[in-house]
Amino acid sequence: MNKLESKQVNFYYGSSHALKDINLAIEANTVTALIGPSGCGKSTYLRLFNRMNDLISDTRLTGEVIIDGVNIYKKGINVDNLRKMTGMVFQKPNPFPKSIFENVAYGLRVNGITDKKFIEERVETTIKQVVLWDEVKDKLKKSAFELSGGQQQRLCIARAMAIQPSVILMDEPTSALDPISTSKVEELIHELKTKYTIVIVTHNMQQAARVSDHTAFFYLGELVEYGVTKQIFTNPNVERTQNYITGRFG
Repeated sequence: MNKLESKQVNFYYGSSHALKDINLAIEANTVTALIGPSGCGKSTYLRLFNRMNDLISDTRLTGEVIIDGVNIYKKGINVDNLRKMTGMVFQKPNPFPKSIFENVAYGLRVNGITDKKFIEERVETTIKQVVLWDEVKDKLKKSAFELSGGQQQRLCIARAMAIQPSVILMDEPTSALDPISTSKVEELIHELKTKYTIVIVTHNMQQAARVSDHTAFFYLGELVEYGVTKQIFTNPNVERTQNYITGRFG
């Protein structure tokens, strides 16, 4: 079943045509990697699914962006509810200036949950899910800034997951991390897809090959090719895909 879909999507920043006729369907409980050179539209496309591009002035969208069969840009859509469904993890770890515990509890509190026991259970469960519990269980009241970069990024993933979204969007989540932290986040992505549909923007081809089920190659605002990751990396149908993957440009 398709979880996310875009139909004939065009997106403009002012007069700049950033995405051109993007048709793409993403299945539930899979990891989809968006690859391509800088400025090709990957992050713009990712941000369509939680309407973060709405925050940028002078932008325009045509076409349909669909989650669970609903066009999320039609009139009357509650954007706050939409963003609860779609957790977002950014390039650099961005913990809040709060304790480790309160970072994860934040989304629950903002959404009006006051049941102390529920919040404690949810925080513990989520921190365990991102394989961080053993490292932080004795310092939950300490500042999140005391954690290493890799730990902070896993905490940010936990924060995104705490409100139980069904989709997790990741914009180059390991580009600021060392190789060991990167591999921990990659293992985590692999485990999380049993519960979530994950879309990840990455510049790292090896990472796309390791973590994703499907890969979409963007170039100059166009979706050049989309398919099963193994096929895209070993036997792409389009010469431009082949050239990018083998490092001839980009």
